[in-house]
Amino acid sequence: MDAAELASRFALGRAVRLSDGPVARGKQGVVWRLETTDGRWAVKVPFHSGDEEAMRPAAEFQEAAWAAGVPTPRILRTAEGSVFATVSGTRVRVYEWVDLLAPDTGLDPERVGAIVATIHRASAAGPGSLDPWYREPVGAAGWDDLVTRLRRAGAPFADRLAALRDELVALESWLEPPGPLRTCHRDLWADNFLPTADGDVCVIDWENSGPADPAHELCCVLFEFARTDAGRARALAGAYRAAGGPARVDRRGQFSMLIAQLGHIGEIAARDWLEPNARSPRRADSAAWIGEILDDPHSRRSLDALLTAVRP
Repeated sequence: MDAAELASRFALGRAVRLSDGPVARGKQGVVWRLETTDGRWAVKVPFHSGDEEAMRPAAEFQEAAWAAGVPTPRILRTAEGSVFATVSGTRVRVYEWVDLLAPDTGLDPERVGAIVATIHRASAAGPGSLDPWYREPVGAAGWDDLVTRLRRAGAPFADRLAALRDELVALESWLEPPGPLRTCHRDLWADNFLPTADGDVCVIDWENSGPADPAHELCCVLFEFARTDAGRARALAGAYRAAGGPARVDRRGQFSMLIAQLGHIGEIAARDWLEPNARSPRRADSAAWIGEILDDPHSRRSLDALLTAVRP
């Protein structure tokens, strides 16, 4: 990319330096760092070309959350008001730079709960229909097919996935339709809810924002940042309520988004191992990704313990 053209398109001042290569990599794209006379900026290059109109609701939701006080990078727009620009033939987005640290599931649970409440308060009601990724099971037949293919291909984690298969199928029996939908982040895992160098936290990667049940998203956050610690779960849920969060967790079915999403993440990680691609170019990447589920799996026992801890 041409740094001067990039800075000009987004009115960022005079370009000083563009990193020699990506400084961060996620499942949706890579990030370069641009330095200009006006500051430092994160330049995101998505793996798949984004559609301006399709991404408009997610961008507006992030901007609304930022305005409401959610710690998240400010979106930079072009002079025409677009979030995307094509620079040197590359489709990019630009955000203000934040010095992020490594993922940490031990973040202050009260801070996490208050931020999630603010996100949910900033969301719009009636945003549309829910994507199957957040509500549909992989299914017994789907898990069996994956295990068979992985074993045939010699995947090192195939037997571990096979051992977890019955639990995953049993969890899918908990799935229920969501309640009233609101715009949610829908990807509030630790790699998108990060500590910062200045001692705070920052919520990134809003591209998957869309319709969800806030209670279902809150369950994902409880699992990610509390796991088996009842005290952390109560602190997070209590801070969420105190900050005006609209959701309450009181039944198993509200873990539907967690069960469906982690199931599909495991499914796609397994498929990526079978057929490496831009998202997971090396089999080691895919094995590490599915390892996040296999190493510390969600289970009926662990989710019931969370439910007991936070049920009103």
